[in-house]
Amino acid sequence: MIPYRDENVTERAPVVTIAVIAANVLVWLFVQGAGATHLAADGSVTGLAASVCNLGLIPGELTLRVQPGTGFEMGGGLVCTMDAGRQWSHVLTSMFLHGSWMHIVFNMWFLWLFGNNIEDSMGRGRFVLFYLLGGVGAAAAQVLADPASPYPMVGASGAISAVMGAYVVLYPRVKVYTLVPIGFFLTSIALPAWVMLGYWILLQVLGGLGGSEGGVAFWAHIGGFLVGAATIRLFARSDYIARRRAAVWAPQRVGWSR
Repeated sequence: MIPYRDENVTERAPVVTIAVIAANVLVWLFVQGAGATHLAADGSVTGLAASVCNLGLIPGELTLRVQPGTGFEMGGGLVCTMDAGRQWSHVLTSMFLHGSWMHIVFNMWFLWLFGNNIEDSMGRGRFVLFYLLGGVGAAAAQVLADPASPYPMVGASGAISAVMGAYVVLYPRVKVYTLVPIGFFLTSIALPAWVMLGYWILLQVLGGLGGSEGGVAFWAHIGGFLVGAATIRLFARSDYIARRRAAVWAPQRVGWSR
């Protein structure tokens, strides 16, 4: 299922959400080479492979469970080797890296679709803290699930999962319009947020229990979602929520209410 819009209007411009999307896109284009890896004549590597290796979060490196100098193949004959010491800053930098065009496009779309409403529920300053906390919680969950992993974790999806967890707590009944493939065709259906996001987190749990084949950090998604759902009440402002709910659930002019 691919959500493409919701019925949740916002009162304020989502400045932080737009800024985070812009930051991710700029990093993708100018730090990660828009998905390309470049090997210079002197042997130096820039672009996607270098950014993932040097700035991604490697659980085994953070927990010191992997010996320094241990390497793993990144394709094209490139090997990423573990550094000595914990790279705490990579918890943050990994949140702004992605592995492919599809990865960043879907992440930024989900952030735009749900992030503007969560930012609107708490204000800009609080949303910055909430987003970063969600990313840190997601990273912690993945590290705890696989502390000896030598593979870098990258992506904003952990923090975005926190946004989605917050959304389902605050606005469970808001309709989310979703594209659903039926055979060779796509159809659009309107689902309550709790159904659409509940289905999504169920897939993450099943993926996490089944292992991390395919390089998907399922436990980061689960951890971020739970952090967002658990902490949203601490960040959301009750006066903002009351005004928004009154606007969304007010009786419509045609005479029906929801």
